[in-house]
Amino acid sequence: MLRCTRAWRLPLEGLGLHSRSFARVPVAPSSSGGRGEAEPRPLPLSYSLLDGEAALPAVIFLHGLFGCKTNFNSIAKAFSQQTGRRVLTVDARNHGNSPHSPDMSYEIMSQDLQDLLPQLGLVPCVVVGHSMGGRTAMLLALQRPELVERLIAVDISPVEGTGSSHFPAYVAAMRTVNIPDGLPRSRARKLADEQLSSVVQVIHPSPPDAVVDRDLSRDEWYPQSAQGTPPTAAPPQNLAVRQYLLTNLVEVDGRLAWRLNLDALAQHLDKLLTFPQRQESYLGPTLFLLGGNSQFVHPSHHPEIMRLFPRAQIQTVPNAGHWIHAERPQDFIDAIRGFLV
Repeated sequence: MLRCTRAWRLPLEGLGLHSRSFARVPVAPSSSGGRGEAEPRPLPLSYSLLDGEAALPAVIFLHGLFGCKTNFNSIAKAFSQQTGRRVLTVDARNHGNSPHSPDMSYEIMSQDLQDLLPQLGLVPCVVVGHSMGGRTAMLLALQRPELVERLIAVDISPVEGTGSSHFPAYVAAMRTVNIPDGLPRSRARKLADEQLSSVVQVIHPSPPDAVVDRDLSRDEWYPQSAQGTPPTAAPPQNLAVRQYLLTNLVEVDGRLAWRLNLDALAQHLDKLLTFPQRQESYLGPTLFLLGGNSQFVHPSHHPEIMRLFPRAQIQTVPNAGHWIHAERPQDFIDAIRGFLV
């Protein structure tokens, strides 16, 4: 199986960790010139492409806030093998290995994809977006419907909900993590986890939706059952959330650093928790795939979903929370395959 990748090397300068050994991370200069006189320009995103049958529309997976393309590693491989389609996973700007920029909005993330997908010869394609990635996918379909053969929004809607109300606290917690110089990697990660726990434990005292494990070599986050290991005792949900956030703590030239652009996320988070007002509709086939245990999409959102996406189907995955692809990976794949038939 052919895999094409493009990645960008992170600069060393700390990415927001509070320590004298870490300076502020430099960011790409804003193309707006700071005065809003020009539109922000697209960035060359980091991606991974699995080869497949060119006659079939490719499938694009877009991760959520605080995520990265490797969140879909297992899903992408399985989907490519089971369907024979080309599968692309992409790091959004200010996430994963994609470049940093002070510009952050659904409009500019849509522009990034409008630039990338035709370059790779993957349009029209099936776009699958989780959470923040789902809203990016929605806006792409509304703005450029000729690029999107089918749309799948995973546990998110074009209406602001309450499920993401904890995200500002996550950003604030990551920005205050303080790692002293010279700590071994294992101890530094444990210390970061302890510091995050003071915030995340307060937010998530309830039981988890899934048993979570983490492959640090791939920065992938998924339930143990996806690896063939029967779940035993489930950790608290706050542990699952911290593990997810800590996938962004990476080693750069021997030092730990946040690869998220936390400054840009903090500045523009209010934009990411809502959806741009749109008048046009996307008339292509659309699936809203929801977690049965999730609170991100409420029945009151359905009229706006149907206004913008008149051909939308709404399907629920039982026993899944917000991260359906991590908690119920085969059910996630089966739902998408069924929609593509």
